[in-house]
Amino acid sequence: MILHANCKINLGLDILRRRDDGFHDVETVMVPVPGLFDEIEVTRRAAAGVGFRTEGTVVDCPPEQNLCLRAFRLMHERYGIDGADIRLDKRVPFGAGLGGGSSDATAVVLALDKLFGLHLSEAELIDCAAALGSDTAFFVRNVPQLCTGRGEILTPYPLDLKGLWLVIVKPDESVSTREAYAGATPRVPQVSLAERLQCSVTEWQGRVTNDFEPSVFAAHPAIRAVKEGLLAAGALYASMSGSGSAVFGLFKDAEKARRLLSQTPYVYKME
Repeated sequence: MILHANCKINLGLDILRRRDDGFHDVETVMVPVPGLFDEIEVTRRAAAGVGFRTEGTVVDCPPEQNLCLRAFRLMHERYGIDGADIRLDKRVPFGAGLGGGSSDATAVVLALDKLFGLHLSEAELIDCAAALGSDTAFFVRNVPQLCTGRGEILTPYPLDLKGLWLVIVKPDESVSTREAYAGATPRVPQVSLAERLQCSVTEWQGRVTNDFEPSVFAAHPAIRAVKEGLLAAGALYASMSGSGSAVFGLFKDAEKARRLLSQTPYVYKME
């Protein structure tokens, strides 16, 4: 079974408070990016255990710590499944705030559910995915959703970006989630993100913000420069995605978006 594990972008990200468990309560709207994905192939095999191999972009993570293997181990522990081979063709930039690893893990959970005939409910699949990370549960439904709690509480969020062009730029440097949270200052805004996103896209800049940006931009001026460059190139809205370092811009003008193909291959029309 082959699945396309697409990435996501964050439209706004409010860090509300630090929790007693060490995580943070956040509010963000995640939107899938179908055009940018890793390819995950999962097959059953007669022998017990799991095989894992990677292709494409080299990930700076030991294979045994890869989220794909963690997803298999979780399913093995919860449901007793065994005997699978996993191939990951990595295409989504990592260390980018695009959720590529989280999407890969969810794809493995979904594939194992089907291959082993578990027939898990959506709630059970979300619970499995949420056990693997904060962004992971989003990819079960894989539609625009308001994500709260530590990111695992999902509420469908109607959002129409059809006709706009999405440009994603991944700078050479990366930002770890640990670094991003260490520099962020939690705050509860007067107007919730869900309300602020009700404005026209043309009014989002300066209102729909990512609380990671101030500290990340201070430590990584090159990432700030990418955002400024997208706005200068005509983006209606530009923001860092998640904890970074990828930055995206939403364009109304297709020609303005396509001009950036010389700088990044990640240019997509929103459907």
